[in-house]
Amino acid sequence: MAMRLLGVVGLVSLDRVDGGIPRLGGAPFHAARSLRVLGHPALLATKIAPEDSGRGLHALGFPVYSHPAARTIAFRIENDGDRRAMEIDELGEPWTAEDVRGWLDEALRRADWVHAGPLTRADFPAETVALIKRGRVLSFDGQGLVRRGERGPLRLDADYDPEVLRHIDILKLSEEELRTLGLEASASSLATLGVGEIVVTLGSRGSVVYTRGNTAEVCARPVSAPDPTGSGDAFMAAYLTYRRLRHTPRSAARLAGDLVRSLIGR
Repeated sequence: MAMRLLGVVGLVSLDRVDGGIPRLGGAPFHAARSLRVLGHPALLATKIAPEDSGRGLHALGFPVYSHPAARTIAFRIENDGDRRAMEIDELGEPWTAEDVRGWLDEALRRADWVHAGPLTRADFPAETVALIKRGRVLSFDGQGLVRRGERGPLRLDADYDPEVLRHIDILKLSEEELRTLGLEASASSLATLGVGEIVVTLGSRGSVVYTRGNTAEVCARPVSAPDPTGSGDAFMAAYLTYRRLRHTPRSAARLAGDLVRSLIGR
């Protein structure tokens, strides 16, 4: 029987960080950082404009299924201590039902767990999420609930399609995304989302995991991170790896946090 894989699906972005030259970003790129260290079997699926496809995507160390897109999503990111300012310079191309029924279905045929890493709310419509979910454990990044898909300064709101949540098994939320949704990191508050397993990342303070109606805090050792770009994607790839290896949510979050801190420390 063929080995089952963890699939990571999301747009690759071009990120101009702190005035530097554009570099690759997005869930597939940053997830690969963790997956390489862990040596976990995985595959990456993305859409990127042909003129940007030669920027090193196939040097990530995993099978990459790349489909040509009309444009590559692009961000401008400025870090100032604990504060970040982000702008969307170019919008990406949404994932469609036709993508899933066609080339993406073939790409994900060996993936029993899939992480969908949206960069904006426009990336994964509910119909697309439902098709990716079929027969799989599906993880989803909360950026796809709160980030508006429009050019200019990044804007957050809670005007998402609740149908998306019906198909999600594991949801990752940052502290900022949690506040945008008007929620708290408590069991009663997180339960209103209707998702069985939720990880709330708290930056240098660790995380909170919610499962089976209960929450547990996972403490972290502080680490200096002048540029935290992609740390959430790296964390989630590690978290899902440990969950696939049958760690509890709390154990998976602790180990994932340790790994990401080591990556940041490099």
